[in-house]
Amino acid sequence: MCGIVGIVGTTLVNQSIYDALTVLQHRGQDAAGICTIDSNRFRLRKANGLVKDVFAAKHMQRLQGSVGIGHVRYPTAGSSSASEAQPFYVNSPFGITLAHNGNLTNAQEIRDKLSDKDRRHINTTSDSEVLLNVLAHEIDTVRGNVNADDVFRAITNVHRCVKGAYAVVAMIIGHGLIAFRDPHGIRPLCLGKRDVNGKTEYMVASESVALDAVGFDFIRDVAPGEAIYVTFEGELHTHQCADNPVLNPCIFEFVYFARPDSFIDKISVYSARVEMGKKLGERIRHDYAELDIDVVIPIPETSCDIALQIAQAIDKPYRQGFVKNRYVGRTFIMPGQQQRRKSVRRKLNAIRSEFKDKNVLLVDDSIVRGTTSEQIIEMARDSGANKVYMVSAAPEIRFPNVYGIDMPSANELIAHGRDNDAICRQIGADQLIFQTIEDLVDAVRSGNPDIQRFETSVFNGEYVAGDIDQAYLEYLESVRNDDAKLQKEIQQELANLELYNEEG
Repeated sequence: MCGIVGIVGTTLVNQSIYDALTVLQHRGQDAAGICTIDSNRFRLRKANGLVKDVFAAKHMQRLQGSVGIGHVRYPTAGSSSASEAQPFYVNSPFGITLAHNGNLTNAQEIRDKLSDKDRRHINTTSDSEVLLNVLAHEIDTVRGNVNADDVFRAITNVHRCVKGAYAVVAMIIGHGLIAFRDPHGIRPLCLGKRDVNGKTEYMVASESVALDAVGFDFIRDVAPGEAIYVTFEGELHTHQCADNPVLNPCIFEFVYFARPDSFIDKISVYSARVEMGKKLGERIRHDYAELDIDVVIPIPETSCDIALQIAQAIDKPYRQGFVKNRYVGRTFIMPGQQQRRKSVRRKLNAIRSEFKDKNVLLVDDSIVRGTTSEQIIEMARDSGANKVYMVSAAPEIRFPNVYGIDMPSANELIAHGRDNDAICRQIGADQLIFQTIEDLVDAVRSGNPDIQRFETSVFNGEYVAGDIDQAYLEYLESVRNDDAKLQKEIQQELANLELYNEEG
């Protein structure tokens, strides 16, 4: 999962992009990048780290220009090396730079075609660079200056070529900013505008909260398959570029990834989580009345709104039993199992008085690998809890995600091949309750009844794009499990060291 931003303004946009990326930091903490255009030249700064660490004053001063794009990354299949930070750039045609959120499921097939037939070299393992070169190849068929029809024709061909999930923002030197969303609308993207001195500036971003942060008014979500083209003179063009678009947004955005103050596809993330809590509360009240619960405690922060609704439904006290260290990143999106393990106790500390001699109901948004849940339950017991019950606002995660969320290897998912009792024993809980997939879908859909289907593959193994077979899942597991990622990191660092030594 990543965060993307693009702005066509009338004044300097570097600070606005920086501020927008800061509020999208939850979507990726591995790397950040900003690219602007000044005097017909790209100005680019990208590196590993948080937004506040990547961009110093000297970098911001160089990022001149009234148009630009930005990206925060968390890696899935690709390496965590700085060489894979976005935006990516190609010099032909014209000069194009691109940032991408999602994952292409036919990236290897396209990579081979780009090399063998189109004579384009892909220098990293990132599928975002693949996507950039596909777009560049389609734009390269244009003779003369690029107009809106040329852009839309190119993106139509991109949709026909690539498969998977993608929300994209790109810039073409001398022409304009492009943004588009995959035909299933799996990854989010929204459009906003603001008036400055009588002129209109436009912005696209992964979440509406980024628009709010820099004073842009939300216009609407970008439709699945739709393309946005804004010339550098501020002319807005939109067009549906997919043959059969249908909205199937990723439901995990509402469970975990998105900020509660965002709206995605007309759904308030906060309201969706409140509904999740109501559904769970009613189920616990009816089906688990025998549990002697003294207190409801959320595992901060995503589950706080959910836990409050559960407490109200079962008429039990709600308490903040954990204090979160806000200077430690989100453990779920940290690369590497060892780093996640080490971060849990640095991230959370228990308030012993809220646990001592009590039967506690812990509420989390989801249980993925189970290592975090196991450690948190252990912390509760160490703090004197009598019994520890665990509730997950999401159903059992049994299948790998192929659309840009780091749930790569089925064997690394605690629910894969285990029933509820086995999972409960594994994490050390006295009782374990999962939300049903029907209740989760109903809770999120309540904000937009027009959505007929969500992307829920991690729960039921049904991949909405219909492009996934067992061979692909096996390939994905071989390149995306923790061991494979570690090996990639070692190889990338050795390659960087060799290049450094050659240069001197």
